[in-house]
Amino acid sequence: MAVSSAFAGVKLETLIRSRASTAVSSPPAPALIRVLCKPIQTRRTAIRRGGPTVRCEVGSDVLVQINTASSSPSLSALEQLKTSAADRYTKERSSIVVIGLSIHTAPVEMREKLAIPEAEWPRAIAELCGLNHIEEAAVLSTCNRMEIYVVALSQHRGVKEVTEWMSKTSGIPVSEICQHRFLLYNKDATQHIFEVSAGLDSLVLGEGQILAQVKQVVKVGQGVTGFGRNISGLFKHAIAVGKRVRTETNIAAGAVSVSSAAVELALMKLPKSCNTTARMLVIGAGKMGKLVIKHLVAKGCTKMVVVNRSEERVAAIREELKDVEIIYKPLSEMLTCAAEADVVFTSTASENPLFLKEHVIDLPPVGQEVGGLRLFIDISVPRNVGSCVMDLETARVYNVDDLREVVAANKEDRLRKAMEAQAIITEESKQFEAWRDSLETVPTIKKLRAYAERIRVAELEKCLSKMGDDISKKTRRAVDDLSRGIVNKLLHGPMQHLRCDGSDTRTLSETLENMHALNRMFSLETEISMLEQKIRAKLEQNQK
Repeated sequence: MAVSSAFAGVKLETLIRSRASTAVSSPPAPALIRVLCKPIQTRRTAIRRGGPTVRCEVGSDVLVQINTASSSPSLSALEQLKTSAADRYTKERSSIVVIGLSIHTAPVEMREKLAIPEAEWPRAIAELCGLNHIEEAAVLSTCNRMEIYVVALSQHRGVKEVTEWMSKTSGIPVSEICQHRFLLYNKDATQHIFEVSAGLDSLVLGEGQILAQVKQVVKVGQGVTGFGRNISGLFKHAIAVGKRVRTETNIAAGAVSVSSAAVELALMKLPKSCNTTARMLVIGAGKMGKLVIKHLVAKGCTKMVVVNRSEERVAAIREELKDVEIIYKPLSEMLTCAAEADVVFTSTASENPLFLKEHVIDLPPVGQEVGGLRLFIDISVPRNVGSCVMDLETARVYNVDDLREVVAANKEDRLRKAMEAQAIITEESKQFEAWRDSLETVPTIKKLRAYAERIRVAELEKCLSKMGDDISKKTRRAVDDLSRGIVNKLLHGPMQHLRCDGSDTRTLSETLENMHALNRMFSLETEISMLEQKIRAKLEQNQK
């Protein structure tokens, strides 16, 4: 439970003391103190510490009841509150949280507003990590999903802050985002990104493009402040899982990508007699566009027009596919090319529609031999073809949400392979959680070193003061080195028993037991927690 800004401050302390002093004069009546705090989640707990009972009920605010009649004089009401409320919150472990919208939960109209171009991922990470309760962040934005992964100091507040940020950047009301978003925490979040990387959460089960997109998250995140150890470790492990699933289950065999599904859909809508003769136009020669071209060639297409900003990429594709006539046209000639095409594929990163109703209405009609309708197959998010084009009787528009009928093919075989993949993901999830558990010892290591260093410095000062002011620098340095050497040798054993990479469950369990034992022996838990330090640092940073 996090107490607002300065952990309730002077106002809270004054309130408690005044209530407690009143209670002393009338012992039978318990003091009810209402503390204005924001909750993590609704829960109720009771804590006993040397006689007094402290009950915390966390809801819209926090109610703390202190039975002052039996309170020990050695434990003030304020100390009880800190122990039972604020201290309990600050000892919480940071959570990995996913706030996302995907093709399974939200329409393309919403996903395109939330989409974040790859070039803006570092900016988004910086803004997310600037929120009060977000420590690390990553963005996975594709045509089928918009997912934000964060390490949150508080689950409830973290989700609230990220959702509000998404609303601010997209213009979509928070209430509408909440209707379509999904939330996953810790183990469920780990399982989800592993399934995403393995292609199990894709519209096209087992498709390989998502693994490349997960790799890109890591590539873009390298060196970005906020793409920290937990999130970086999660995505790197997800890449390894994606590779392992594809190697051991062969789930990608027979699977289709979004680009190949787009080609299949176009051919399904065209009369079979003109599958190889229809005039094809591909707008955009990036990764998706290149795959569309390759799949068209695989289906027997020998001539097509490609519109792109520059000719360089088109020339490279033409060099790779030498037996196919690929005609390059600049973006300025896009409408002219569309007038001469039966099927138009769009796959650009443009944030604004390339085709609107007024652009398409004046295009000459296509021949009856190809069905009399010009087909627009739009696999871009944000969409390149405006929804208003659907109103025209001379055109048909299909986007990524319309690929489902193509995806149904070969589904039974891939579902069997998906079951095999789930076993791998479960195993890998346990390994990642063990690695993350092993990080719990890091604060204890730091606190133990700080504890030993304080003792060393204090005792060194005593020693040097007894030796007088006339000792040489050499002697002073020798005594300092001696004290450091003794401390390091004494700490070596405990430190060795606190280090674990999480690969061995038995070793991890023993390491965590050692950590708790050292915390008890040296009273390290009474020191300010690492999480509390992070929260205070966040508040100070945002107040500057």
